[in-house]
Amino acid sequence: MITETLNQADQKMSKSVESTREEFAAIRAGRANPSMFSKLVAEYYGTLTPLQQLASFASQDARTIIVTPFDMGALDNIERSIRDSDLGVNPSNDGKSIRCSFPELTEDRRKEYIKIAKTKAEDGKVSVRNVRRNAKQDLEKLEKDGEVGKDDVTGAEKKLDGLTKKHTDEIDEMLKKKEAELLEV
Repeated sequence: MITETLNQADQKMSKSVESTREEFAAIRAGRANPSMFSKLVAEYYGTLTPLQQLASFASQDARTIIVTPFDMGALDNIERSIRDSDLGVNPSNDGKSIRCSFPELTEDRRKEYIKIAKTKAEDGKVSVRNVRRNAKQDLEKLEKDGEVGKDDVTGAEKKLDGLTKKHTDEIDEMLKKKEAELLEV
């Protein structure tokens, strides 16, 4: 029972770390990247649909992404979704595709992106700590129900703390890399 609880906690913490990694990928650092569009959705026949399912993305150069819809009927909704997003880009529509030219990153914009990255890292660490809290409650419930002894729970809590530290350290390391990437000119 204890091993199962710890394994579930480890899996959930890993998912939190992976989610944070995806959030970091969406933050622009110098070069325009199609993954920046991964969180955007557009209305498609009355349903909010991820842009990745509606169009293909190609990197024309370091600051330009070409978005080509699979269905031309979705072109206007895709353009609207990109314009309304927090990407800081004004898309231009030529009737067949959408050209997204990203402006050069200024120092102020880089600092703003670092603040966003720090917020996303903290959200990821909070998620990991929430998993820890839930697992700890499960362990305490096992002890209360008399299924395991106090010593077993104490040992399991130490392992749980080790898992928590491992995952939060991983998020901190990703944040350091992202900050270095953002500050690189």
